Amino acid sequence: MQQITNSGQNEGGDDRGLLNALLGDGRPLLLLSGLALVLAGAFALFLSASKHFLPHDVDYLGMTAEQLCGINNCRVVYFMFHDRVAFGGALIAIGVLYLWLAEFPLRRGEAWAWWAFVVSGIFGFGSFLAYLGYGYLDTWHGAATLLILPCFVIGLAKSRGHLRTPRGIRWLFKPGARVNWLSAFGIGRALLLAVAGGMIAGLGGASLTLFYPGSWNEGISSGQGLIAVALVIFARWSPLRCVGAALLFGGAGAIGPALQSVGVGWGYHLFNTVPYVLTLVILVFTCKPGAVAAGTPGELSSTR
Repeated sequence: MQQITNSGQNEGGDDRGLLNALLGDGRPLLLLSGLALVLAGAFALFLSASKHFLPHDVDYLGMTAEQLCGINNCRVVYFMFHDRVAFGGALIAIGVLYLWLAEFPLRRGEAWAWWAFVVSGIFGFGSFLAYLGYGYLDTWHGAATLLILPCFVIGLAKSRGHLRTPRGIRWLFKPGARVNWLSAFGIGRALLLAVAGGMIAGLGGASLTLFYPGSWNEGISSGQGLIAVALVIFARWSPLRCVGAALLFGGAGAIGPALQSVGVGWGYHLFNTVPYVLTLVILVFTCKPGAVAAGTPGELSSTR
C-alpha cells in the first residue's frame, strides 16, 4: 500500500511539460530519425521496383523513364534504378543501426554510441552538400533531410547529458572485451567484420576506378596489395594510425597524376614509383631483426 502511495505521489509530482516528456532523454527523437531513414529507404526501393522517375528527375533530364529507355538499350535507366536500390538499402541499414544504438547502448549511457551518432550524422547529412557540386538538387531528398536533421540534432543534444562519464570521443575507439572467436558470438562478429571489410574494399575499388584514372582498365589495381600490406605494418596494426598511413601512401600515389594535371609531363614513370620507394624506405627503417611491434597478430610470429 505504501509503494502504491509513493508511486502516486511521484506521478502527481511530475511537473514536466508535455513536449519535454515526449522528448525524454533525446532517444525518442533518435529513434524517430532511424525509423524515418528506414521508411525513406523502403520508398526508394518501391520507386525502383515500380520503374518510375521522380518529378525532379524528369525535369532535370527532360524526358521520362520510358523515353530514356530508348537510348543505349535502356542501360542508363537500369543503372539509375540500380543506384536507387543501393541508396535505399543503405538508408535502411543505417536506420536499423540507429534504432539499435538508441535502444540499447545509448539507453545504458555508453558514450561510444553517442559519438557513433555524431560521426555518422556529420558524414551522412554533410554528404547532401555534394548536390551543390553536381549542380543537381534532389528536392525530395532535401525536404526529408531538413525534416530529419532537427530531430537528429535535438536528440543528440538532449541525450548527451545522460551519458556516463567520461564522455570524450576517445571512447568511440575504446577496445572492447576480448572475444572468443570460436564461439557463436565470435563467429558472428568475424562475419560482420568480413562484410565490413568487403564493403570498404568495394568503396576503395570504386574510388580507384572513378576518380583516379576516370575509367576501368585491366590490372588497374595491380601492385596495390603490396602497398596495403606495408601500410598495415607501418601503422603497427592500429586503425587510427592506418588512417594517417593511408593518407601518406595515397598522397604519394597521387603525385604523378597531380603533376600531369598541371602540365608537368616529364618523369611520369619516375613519379609512379614513389609509393613503392616509400614502402621500401619505411620497411627498412621500421622493421628491425628480433623486434616485435605491439599489436602484431600472433599468427605472424615465427615462434608460435
